[in-house]
Amino acid sequence: MHIRLLAVGDRQPSWVDDAFGIYTGRYPREWKFRLDTMPAVHRNKNDKSRQAMESEGDLIIAKLSPTEQVVLLDERGKQLSSRSLASKLTDWQTDGRDLCFVIGGPDGVSDAVRERADRMWSLSQLTLPHGMARVLLSEQLYRAWSLQSGHPYHRA
Repeated sequence: MHIRLLAVGDRQPSWVDDAFGIYTGRYPREWKFRLDTMPAVHRNKNDKSRQAMESEGDLIIAKLSPTEQVVLLDERGKQLSSRSLASKLTDWQTDGRDLCFVIGGPDGVSDAVRERADRMWSLSQLTLPHGMARVLLSEQLYRAWSLQSGHPYHRA
């Protein structure tokens, strides 16, 4: 199974790249993990229109394979404990399809992206900066793998 993160926003602070790299560097080789980024569509300072979000949604949909399992990181999604995520990861691996996590742009994602998603997952009820969501996702995937494999990283 290949796992990738598709994220809107191609420039992150160095601490995000560093922390993200620490966790993804620990992933098992068979995941063949990949980060794909795309720049956010330009918005005017006070632009609250859906046009940018719809444009980003079209770009996201175009980058998704029809056979991929898509997990959208979204505040409206279901929250999971670390153990529940490990169990879900086992289910996803058993399914046999490649897995793609999606982080949308600053205004969220279009309805078309929500409809394409196989599952919506909320990392927290807190509003997180996109970079923090990347780091949290990478750490929780590593934790889920460590739970699956009996690795001592997860101590609870």
